[in-house]
Amino acid sequence: MRELFLETVELADQTGIMRRYDYSILIGEMDVGAYACESYGVKVAEQDGEQAMVENITCSASRIDELSGLLVRNGVTPAALHDVVSDWL
Repeated sequence: MRELFLETVELADQTGIMRRYDYSILIGEMDVGAYACESYGVKVAEQDGEQAMVENITCSASRIDELSGLLVRNGVTPAALHDVVSDWL
């Protein structure tokens, strides 16, 4: 699995403390019947904190680009990543 770094975003938590989150696209392989295709997932990691990832979301580069942009624009944290991806699917 490879990781393609996208962006770092600084967000304030509920107490006003600034936290930094790194957003990445995960690139791997997914079996699809008799063959394998390149698959994409996402990862959100707080610097020096928790992280969350969802692998094998799609085989479409344009769809993962759309999702990753949504995550960055809306400041999705590791705690919310799985719920956001589930809703997006």
